[in-house]
Amino acid sequence: MIRVAAVGDIHMGPDSQGLLRPAFDTLPGCADLLLLAGDLTRHGTPEEARAVAEELTGLAVPVVAVLGNHDHHDEKPEQVTDILRGVGVRVLEGEGTVVEVDGLRVGVAGTKGFGGGFAGRCGSEFGEPLMKEFVRYTRRCADGLRGSLEALAREGCAVRIALMHFSPVPDTLAGEPPEIYPFLGSYLLAEAVDTAGADLVVHGHAHAGTERGMTGGGVRVRNVAQPVIRQAFSVYHLRAGDTSVPAQPTLARPVE
Repeated sequence: MIRVAAVGDIHMGPDSQGLLRPAFDTLPGCADLLLLAGDLTRHGTPEEARAVAEELTGLAVPVVAVLGNHDHHDEKPEQVTDILRGVGVRVLEGEGTVVEVDGLRVGVAGTKGFGGGFAGRCGSEFGEPLMKEFVRYTRRCADGLRGSLEALAREGCAVRIALMHFSPVPDTLAGEPPEIYPFLGSYLLAEAVDTAGADLVVHGHAHAGTERGMTGGGVRVRNVAQPVIRQAFSVYHLRAGDTSVPAQPTLARPVE
């Protein structure tokens, strides 16, 4: 059984440093790895990234992350990535990584993702160049995710997880205003997951959304935005060759 801790949208700054560390220190007792689903900072500044890095320094479990839209706001995502990688966080964008858990290879493929909407009500590569580029950017994210998942399968990973910030399905957006769904995710991300195969999808971004959903192909999706899960992290249990099974109670401390 693989125990996966996950959280997104922690939106840290220097004034919140230390808030999550007591809960993160409990991770070895309840999880084998920690996934961070983007929006780790408030505005994507190096100062905020250093506050996140301090929270994650020296954790006893591997940490894998993707960036979110907030982490891009200051237009320094490369600096944010470098700061996090400097403390051992594996930051992914269109690539995958493998974590060894009790002799099993757990593969994580990551992308920030982007918007565009969902089947029947979505943007298309038509019209003005800006609109075409909007959808093409999402398609590039989805293509990178699919390729990473396929590569992890070739590497013999017993479990594969798709980690993203934007949502691949409308299920986990329930509670958000329908008018903003196109800016919260894209069906292209779900298509990539269903084409390549995965055991679990983890995302954030939708603060007013719902935790549980599923792709059309039957892959379980979890929205781990902290305003949704209302704790430092949630833990999901995965069995090799199976989809996610219900998680047992975690040792995470609620965040007020």
